[in-house]
Amino acid sequence: MPDAPAQPARHPWRTWLVGHALPLWSGTGYNPARHLYHERLTFDATPLPVPHLRLMVQARQIATFCQARLDGVFNAADNALRTLAEVQARYWQADGQPGWVFALGPDGRPSSTVRDLYAHAFILFAHAWAYRLSGDRALLTVAQKTVEDVERIFHAPHGGFADAVPAPDATRRQNPHMHLLEAYLALFEVTADQFYLDRARPLVALALDHFISPHSGLLLEFFGPDWTPCKAYGQNPVEPGHLFEWSWLLGTYARLHPTDAQTTRLRNVAGHLFQSGRQYGVTHQLVRDGIMDDGTLTHTSTRIWPQTELLRLLASRQTEGTNHAATTAAMAEAGLLHTLSRTFLATFAPAHLHGGWIDRMDADGTVAVDHMPASSLYHIYGAARALLALPTQP
Repeated sequence: MPDAPAQPARHPWRTWLVGHALPLWSGTGYNPARHLYHERLTFDATPLPVPHLRLMVQARQIATFCQARLDGVFNAADNALRTLAEVQARYWQADGQPGWVFALGPDGRPSSTVRDLYAHAFILFAHAWAYRLSGDRALLTVAQKTVEDVERIFHAPHGGFADAVPAPDATRRQNPHMHLLEAYLALFEVTADQFYLDRARPLVALALDHFISPHSGLLLEFFGPDWTPCKAYGQNPVEPGHLFEWSWLLGTYARLHPTDAQTTRLRNVAGHLFQSGRQYGVTHQLVRDGIMDDGTLTHTSTRIWPQTELLRLLASRQTEGTNHAATTAAMAEAGLLHTLSRTFLATFAPAHLHGGWIDRMDADGTVAVDHMPASSLYHIYGAARALLALPTQP
């Protein structure tokens, strides 16, 4: 985004993001006494106390505000970097064991010492963006030690990693691996260090060889210990939002590692995930929550984050000229992008919330949550930076 042309102030996403959302979540959404971010706000922007302040949420907010400063969009980066230091002091090896604890309680002590792969992925992601902003090489030292911890703590047979230690069940999930890949790509992009690319590559292979069903080409969510799908074909859950997220990640990997022997295959798979997500998971210009691996729509409720993943992917495809040879398809994608963008701001981020959002809705559009989760900002900003990089507003 730094190379993108300057956007006019009237751009609706810039107006909402800079004028409302980022000020809200860096202001009311920040606890200066603890140097940590709040997990939730009420719809009237009052912080809600929670028993567990999760590492994942802190890491997402840190990364987002570092990105916003680097993008020249908004500057609340000093607090983000201060929070990262606080997070390191309170979450990293806080119980005397390797790795990062899952959450803190209201007293600032660990409330859960579970080691969670998803959370470790996001603290690595935060370090990538904090290093990109600050240039502090001590951050890379912590990142490398964290990678080493990941490989020791979460080691599991048949490739990939355990979801958590201690394990909650015998199920293996694609989701934490997706975010670990995202973190490794972010670290590789900022450092050009082969150390991170070498760890991204087997995660891409895991997706190609196991996560994606050979029957339908859809990406499954849950697996047995040896990465066998949990259920028979047609009965395995698929999340359309993750199809779009993986499509974007595989495209990013191909961009960062263009000499990979599987680049053509990666681009084809990324395109198939995108098209399948649109075909089976989008109705009435909204991304729905769930389908099965045969494409059957099962959950017509909606959440905010899948909308942003499709927005980011559509904007990225326009920027990269993915459909440059398919004018009709490109026009259809541009139309969907325009509709999704307007719907998002009108429906999920209505003006009366002043920079807040509605995270979940039932199939009929009824609000299905009573608070605003901070964790959504990471998804929203990812879409926003892709949209603001476009030469014309959607």
